[in-house]
Amino acid sequence: MVGVTRQTVRTWRERFAEHRLDGLDDEPRCGAPRKIGDDQIEAIVVKTLETKPADATHWSTRGMAKASGVSTSTVNRIWRAFSLQPHRTETFKLSTDPQFVKKVRDIVGLYMSPP
Repeated sequence: MVGVTRQTVRTWRERFAEHRLDGLDDEPRCGAPRKIGDDQIEAIVVKTLETKPADATHWSTRGMAKASGVSTSTVNRIWRAFSLQPHRTETFKLSTDPQFVKKVRDIVGLYMSPP
């Protein structure tokens, strides 16, 4: 009913029977402990969103890693975790085409009075 296997339910029941609600907490997982704290992660996210590097239009993983003192893979993991993609802009940019205004008028004219 909850979308887990019988083995998972069995494990939860055994842990609950032995330790009550404390038994349902996540157990420590294997792997190395984190070397970067929440404060440093927050600083990288804020810097990514609110600043620009002096020599570029947006942050790269290498540039942010150098500026933050962490590895590029760490910056990459943080950006993936927070769905950050500084290379993708979300702002509207006008064309530099000299015929742009004329073309826009033609297109808008078609919408205003379709053939």
